[in-house]
Amino acid sequence: MDARKTLQVTLAFVGLLVGAGFATGQEVVQYFISFGTWGIAGAVVSGILMIAAGAVIIQIGSYFLAEEHRGVFRSVAHPVVSRFLDISVTLTLFAMGFVMLAGAGSTLEQQFGLPAWIGSAIMVGIVMLTGLLNVNKVTNIISAVTPLIFVAVIVAFIYTMLQLPVDLGAMSDLAVQADSPVSPWWLSAINYTCMALMLGVSMSLMIGGNTPNPRVAGWGGVLGGVVYTILLVMNAVALLVNYESVEGSDIPMLMLFETMHPTAALGMVIVTFVMIYNTCISMFYALGRRITVNHRKRYVPVFLGTCVAGFLVSLIGFGTLMAYVYPAIGYVGMIMVLVMLVWWFRSRPKIASEESRRDRMRALLTLKESEDKDFPEGHEKRLQDAANQSTADGDAITGAIDAEVVRSLGKKNGKDRGADKRETSDSKDPH
Repeated sequence: MDARKTLQVTLAFVGLLVGAGFATGQEVVQYFISFGTWGIAGAVVSGILMIAAGAVIIQIGSYFLAEEHRGVFRSVAHPVVSRFLDISVTLTLFAMGFVMLAGAGSTLEQQFGLPAWIGSAIMVGIVMLTGLLNVNKVTNIISAVTPLIFVAVIVAFIYTMLQLPVDLGAMSDLAVQADSPVSPWWLSAINYTCMALMLGVSMSLMIGGNTPNPRVAGWGGVLGGVVYTILLVMNAVALLVNYESVEGSDIPMLMLFETMHPTAALGMVIVTFVMIYNTCISMFYALGRRITVNHRKRYVPVFLGTCVAGFLVSLIGFGTLMAYVYPAIGYVGMIMVLVMLVWWFRSRPKIASEESRRDRMRALLTLKESEDKDFPEGHEKRLQDAANQSTADGDAITGAIDAEVVRSLGKKNGKDRGADKRETSDSKDPH
């Protein structure tokens, strides 16, 4: 299994999940901490569901070699249900996009006192520039910035542990006075998880579609879910223990870092802003791809237009948008997650057969691309037959696997050439 690709999928998936709300702490407060100590149990329930559903969604994306979510929904659900999910996801992408733009404005407003619209305008400008890149580059960007939130959450958790012991009962009593958009605690946990998956499903399917090996895609989703669970529980504990300091803040994590040191708060502003970008680019990029699925040449104007529209809606405000938009998305997300899980469970034999088929194609293409190996006509026919039998488009899956093989052989040959050079150098060494 390709460890590098698995790690890339893991980081990209976690980046989609934690997003801006995770970095700000506002989602964690509303959906978990508002239930006091029961919120910690909710975080664990959320993590278990995320591990299962995340792995399934990314593996389904790989199975269909997905370029957008509509085709996948058509394959896994009744036409009426798939149409409902398609419209819901499309609206979710836009809704989450403008909520995150509002979050960017709130972040800079809280830390620097800037008008919220300035922060939103800066963010939308960055998103518009980077959204013109292809899916590989966008995935790489998401993977690259994700470790920043890891560091932030770990720092907050360590800081919290150093503050112990505290009166956890008093903090819990104070926290339950906060408003929660969904109750009881277990339903809130499920709603939050399905909301996160709903906003990330389109990009997750594309990340899976960019991973020809379903096994690698599935393990990337599992590991992503595990990392998400650890981070969520650590974040929830940190905010609960320090709730008295962060109560009433639009950006609780930023307030928590402010109590540590002003420099720490400045660092957290950067992390929060980057994670908001992480979610924004995922939402608007996937939205642009979906709307222009049959008209790729229109992607640029459509993408830029939706970004501008999102900026205008974001002026309503971060807290107000989150309180109404998130719960509705979560309930629709429950339907989507159920559809995906049921289809995957029923289709496990087909997925296993497709994995074996792609393994054979990978072995044949490795032989074909090797300069020192013969590739008889019979192998070419077997390769073509496997491509024709694949769930994905034959040319597309052949090209995707071939690209992986060429890259792998290139690295191997590079190492061999390096070894040859060392041997030559050693033979010339008089000592």
